[in-house]
Amino acid sequence: MLNKFWFEAKNINCFKNGFRVIKNLNLKISYSENVILIGPNGSGKSSLIEVINRNIYPVINNESKLKIFDKELINLWELRSRISTVNNDIKNRINPNLKVLDLILSGLYGRYCYIPNKSERDLYKVENIMKKMGISNLSKKNFAYLSDGEKQISLIARALIKKPDILILDEPIANLDYKSKFFVIDKINELSKLNTKIFCVTHNISMVTSIFNRVIMLKNGEIIADGYQDNVINSKNLKKLYGIDVKVFKNDEFWNIKRLSK
Repeated sequence: MLNKFWFEAKNINCFKNGFRVIKNLNLKISYSENVILIGPNGSGKSSLIEVINRNIYPVINNESKLKIFDKELINLWELRSRISTVNNDIKNRINPNLKVLDLILSGLYGRYCYIPNKSERDLYKVENIMKKMGISNLSKKNFAYLSDGEKQISLIARALIKKPDILILDEPIANLDYKSKFFVIDKINELSKLNTKIFCVTHNISMVTSIFNRVIMLKNGEIIADGYQDNVINSKNLKKLYGIDVKVFKNDEFWNIKRLSK
């Protein structure tokens, strides 16, 4: 029987520049769930993504274990083909005159540039993913002329073109205005129809929608809560997470926070 977990960490500790950024991590994530990780800035969210992508390595001892896709030693090429990550740094690498179709197509080649001599097969893949994500109308637009929300969704489409097992979204609605934020959230919700599972990392509780089976809260490199969103998202846990008195409530499937006192 195949292992049902794509990520398994037992007693994992990681250091960056002499600081322990991941502390005694015990975490398993299965192929069947969409997971959202919430934490304030500096909580270790980005470090956990770096652990998954093998950009930083844990301290190894007899009590610890780290497996990705059931392998302690995994080929980086295999890892890159099975996990796609979208973060906000990517936008700075893209030629502003690159058309959306070419941007998405470039994901098949691991580049961020115009690809000449497009095959019919590749074009079909691009048109198919744009159709599934409802962005066919953006096909011939230059990247520079897109709204921030459209840029984010185009990058997500690019990440999905290779049909990865796991899509990591790193702060997908950071620095977006309200219109772009809701555009991105709606599109991400529609991704639940695809075979790819989502691991979303955010500091924004409004990102937690019904597609996420599981919510994990991370603070100072440690998991402080983990479970179904209705069990995890409450005023007590959010006070512990952010260090402020809040009331949390759900309105039309969206979570909202209200500060109670200074």
